[in-house]
Amino acid sequence: MFVKVCGLSTPESVREAVDAGADALGFVLTASPRVVSPSQAAALLADVPGGVSPIGVFRDEPVADAVAIARAAGLEWIQLHGQRSRADVKTVHDAGMKLVRAVTMGAAPEEFEDWGEDLLLIDAAVPGSGKSWDYASVASLPALQGRKWLLAGGLEPGNVGQASAAAHAWGVDVSSGVEASRGVKDLAKIRAFVQAAKAGATV
Repeated sequence: MFVKVCGLSTPESVREAVDAGADALGFVLTASPRVVSPSQAAALLADVPGGVSPIGVFRDEPVADAVAIARAAGLEWIQLHGQRSRADVKTVHDAGMKLVRAVTMGAAPEEFEDWGEDLLLIDAAVPGSGKSWDYASVASLPALQGRKWLLAGGLEPGNVGQASAAAHAWGVDVSSGVEASRGVKDLAKIRAFVQAAKAGATV
């Protein structure tokens, strides 16, 4: 199970996620309680070893701006939320970067299709809300069969195993589900989440 821990903002939380076995780390570079500046993200990359993918997360910024900010932070991966197009995917790849394209569970059917992104992320209807949803509702979507995609929204250590199994997810993404308070990560929850996700069982 591929595991991404998002919204990291301190060296301690980055090291905990890495030590726990996370495959990817998300740094929020858009307006959010979890936002970090490009220079802060660049500094945090010092604790990210090879083999773990750091990803810059953006919401509604024009794709060219997202690419420029990610580049300033030293990132090769970007994650785009909001209304996006196939042209946006091409722009990211033309810049030599890799893309996680995020859609919500209520998106139009064509948004679940393969637009050439490196990973698709399927989030709750209100991303970042921390609310769980009907994870099994996406399990049978024809557009997802045989693809690499991440499940997000309302996941936490106690439900990630069941949720990922119900959705037939290739990977999972967590942010608020491993926080002590909004924007503040709980190191024990990070470790518990990664372990639970990797084990494919609840804890």
